[in-house]
Amino acid sequence: MGARGAPSRRRQAGRRLRYLPTGSFPFLLLLLLLCIQLGGGQKKKENLLAEKVEQLMEWSSRRSIFRMNGDKFRKFIKAPPRNYSMIVMFTALQPQRQCSVCRQANEEYQILANSWRYSSAFCNKLFFSMVDYDEGTDVFQQLNMNSAPTFMHFPPKGRPKRADTFDLQRIGFAAEQLAKWIADRTDVHIRVFRPPNYSGTIALALLVSLVGGLLYLRRNNLEFIYNKTGWAMVSLCIVFAMTSGQMWNHIRGPPYAHKNPHNGQVSYIHGSSQAQFVAESHIILVLNAAITMGMVLLNEAATSKGDVGKRRSKSLCWYFCFCNTSNYVIFPYNSPQIIF
Repeated sequence: MGARGAPSRRRQAGRRLRYLPTGSFPFLLLLLLLCIQLGGGQKKKENLLAEKVEQLMEWSSRRSIFRMNGDKFRKFIKAPPRNYSMIVMFTALQPQRQCSVCRQANEEYQILANSWRYSSAFCNKLFFSMVDYDEGTDVFQQLNMNSAPTFMHFPPKGRPKRADTFDLQRIGFAAEQLAKWIADRTDVHIRVFRPPNYSGTIALALLVSLVGGLLYLRRNNLEFIYNKTGWAMVSLCIVFAMTSGQMWNHIRGPPYAHKNPHNGQVSYIHGSSQAQFVAESHIILVLNAAITMGMVLLNEAATSKGDVGKRRSKSLCWYFCFCNTSNYVIFPYNSPQIIF
């Protein structure tokens, strides 16, 4: 029994060895082809990504901000693979658009991009680009965007979130504010370097020279320095300038006014409570000065002991300057952003 059983077991093992490769060969072949295909696809993605990054680096070496049309936008920003962040400014810089705020925002954007391009931390993880409405209308339509300027961040993976759109109306478009927003979205910190501006230094030097020359000419009679009315006028001018928003204009650099490209209407009052035009601050300055002048005239009419007719005229001037201007209502106009 033992001698007969041994050949039987060997024959059964031989049958298993003969049938095993025949049944598993298609599976092994399919697995091998799948691995080759996955490896080839991964290699293709790596090559495509390398080509895109190389092209972007070449553009950045020639210009800090490169312009994009619809095809370039879809290839380098929308289509994967992508391991870099892209900051895009959607704007309308053509003269027929008459978007003054677009030009001002573009200047700040250029300062920011140059600061990143020439910094020691520059790398291939962050790029700056621009899409003009007249060059990429299809991009504006694809993103359902109808206003400019607009800043957006496109992350390396996934779609942009709500926070990836810069709140221009609330924060403004200064280069420092854009750099802070980029740091929050990408963890890339950009130190803004502005080109030297000597206009303030020249103006200060002229003012000092003027005051010095005036003091030299009046060196024998300096009683005007103790003139209370003169110092009061200087103080009022400073107060009017500060309360009307001149310092905000100096920091944010808003346009003087906004002209609607559709109907040609010029807006001197900003439609948002978070911003203003230069003309708006001038209007506020004139209103504050008129109210102050009215109060001064009323005080003069009440305390002076001169002619009754003059006192009555001062009272009427007070009524015109104070009552009318204090009841003046300013209605909001359109936003400075250009609407398409």
